[in-house]
Amino acid sequence: MNWNRSQSNRLFARRQFPALSFSLSRSRRGGAAGMSLLELVVACAILLILATASIPIARNTIRYRKEEELRWQLRQIRDAIDRYKDASDKGQIQVKAGTEGYPESLDALVKPTPLTGTAADKRIRFLREIPMDPMTKSKDWGLRSVQDDTDSTSWGGQDVFDVYSKSSGMAMDGTKYSDW
Repeated sequence: MNWNRSQSNRLFARRQFPALSFSLSRSRRGGAAGMSLLELVVACAILLILATASIPIARNTIRYRKEEELRWQLRQIRDAIDRYKDASDKGQIQVKAGTEGYPESLDALVKPTPLTGTAADKRIRFLREIPMDPMTKSKDWGLRSVQDDTDSTSWGGQDVFDVYSKSSGMAMDGTKYSDW
């Protein structure tokens, strides 16, 4: 047995580092190193599990953002109604009789309203545009007047005291969007 130095180094490497010797022997055989079928199936299964877990999270995130947008839009319209009422109570704008100082419609918040008194040549707008309801994807809001019941779904037409979404869906907290 005639041992040379390279053969003894290979034998030492095989004894001390079996994983290294496996990779060395595989590359010597000329076979391509890659993933086996079992490794590929396991990797695909892990990716499938992660994808299935992320879909409900993404759906809830989209729904949560729409709810936040609905709250924001309702807040904007209600704030504009309150500013209109304050301006009418202070006598800064003229209002029709029977409206109790509230706007006649949502369009009254958008169109320029002339001021009274010393600033009669100036106009004021309370909203730039009627916002879109993110749940129904329309600018058609449910309206309530002062004379209507607080939970009424039909508008009396005298004035706009409050707005609500016409969506019949349920929020993540279990309440109806129309009750917001």
